[in-house]
Amino acid sequence: MLGDDDRVLLETGRLRLRRLTVDDVGHLVELDSDPEVMRFLTNGRPTPVETIREQLTRTLAQYDRHPDLGRWAALDRVTGQFLGWFALTPSDDGTEAELGYRLRRSAWGSGLATEGSRALVRHALGTAGVRRVWAETMAVNVASRRVMAKAGLRYVRTFHLTWDDPIPGTEHGEVEYELRREDWRPGGHERPAALRAR
Repeated sequence: MLGDDDRVLLETGRLRLRRLTVDDVGHLVELDSDPEVMRFLTNGRPTPVETIREQLTRTLAQYDRHPDLGRWAALDRVTGQFLGWFALTPSDDGTEAELGYRLRRSAWGSGLATEGSRALVRHALGTAGVRRVWAETMAVNVASRRVMAKAGLRYVRTFHLTWDDPIPGTEHGEVEYELRREDWRPGGHERPAALRAR
């Protein structure tokens, strides 16, 4: 059984990122129940509890296959409050990872998404052996695109998908950003306060 210290991936000035557990179901349900949080994902519809449980089961299993990658609960480093999550979702071979993040509305606008994303990009390229970090969002999701750019990812392309139930703004397409290890400059951003040694 893992102790609290074993579940922590890294810490930044304001965040502690730790492995999710089954006890986080309520936090995840609450997060996905906010229509503004889900606006660019489901047009504001909440994620059903059953879906969250299934996703969490897959997330927990993934920690064994790729211990340095996966989805991580984001906690306020001082209060311990659950703020949301960050993710480095690995490709099958673990050489690439998709950056993702979802934070409570109360955490928006304070730079926490950028802070956590920068730390995970550093972790992926500097510690976890990933060769490419990438992220996607709707072209109209300006706030998320800004986070990707501030985390060091560069715009790659705009592309269009076909959806059964399109969200307003879908007509403008999706965008992809990336950062490859050969283009990464270690120390290009502030270093996390503590990074767990592997």
